[in-house]
Amino acid sequence: MEQRAEIGIIGGSGLYNMAGLTNVTEERVTTPFGDPSEAIVLGELEGRRVAFLARHGRGHRLLPSELPFRANIYALKQLGVEQILSISAVGSLKEEHKPTDFVIPDQFIDRTFARTATFFGDGIVGHVAFGDPICADVAKVFASACAELGVVGKLGGTYVCMEGPQFSTRAESNLYRSWGADVIGMTNLQEAKLAREAEICYATLAMVTDYDCWHTGHDDVTVEQVIAVSHANAGNAQHVLKAAIRSMPKGERTCGCASALKFAIMTDKAAIPAETRKKLALLLDKYN
Repeated sequence: MEQRAEIGIIGGSGLYNMAGLTNVTEERVTTPFGDPSEAIVLGELEGRRVAFLARHGRGHRLLPSELPFRANIYALKQLGVEQILSISAVGSLKEEHKPTDFVIPDQFIDRTFARTATFFGDGIVGHVAFGDPICADVAKVFASACAELGVVGKLGGTYVCMEGPQFSTRAESNLYRSWGADVIGMTNLQEAKLAREAEICYATLAMVTDYDCWHTGHDDVTVEQVIAVSHANAGNAQHVLKAAIRSMPKGERTCGCASALKFAIMTDKAAIPAETRKKLALLLDKYN
């Protein structure tokens, strides 16, 4: 596999392109799981080869439940990406996480019900470890980048991933608060699961846009509010990304993400259907 990019950037609400890229090309990538959300923009940023993908497509056309998660992650894997920096808008479930702050979560709670979040099935069973769903090495780079720029970037916390597209009811919001969760969003858990199966390091920079609907001192969250704060945050997010890319580890990875599939496949190799084996060759060939 030719490595066209080292680092993948997945931009969410408010971040639909990446300023500062040079030697830019655009590529339509096809995968065994369909087409990704959008053409992938390849270029150089801070001396590193980068692939940028707009999660919801240009013009924000795709609902969270409609996102081609498998195609998105597989496409980045096809391009040689080994580390993904994800950006997304979230609601805050704690007073301490204020709108315009960044949170770098290290845990997830899954409240989705209409999504596929694995490359396995169709005759092959795989179980990757997911107790620590975020790459700690990449998360620390995000936190250091925030500190370098003097913006709030809190390392650690729990991200509730809801189905959407509606925002939470007040009862739901208060339930998640009672669990001790920090932020709520609609996209990042499936990306993290699939990145782990693809042996790609993954971390999220969550941009707080609102206090969900639990906060009695604030109006219920509206799209207008989310868009306004997302665009305000996008500038800081671009600067954080550039600083993070400058500091991203180079060379052979030593984290567990790089070998997540080593002991994960339960199915006897002889029992894997040829078509499925071919479809997952990019993931499986490393282990014969």
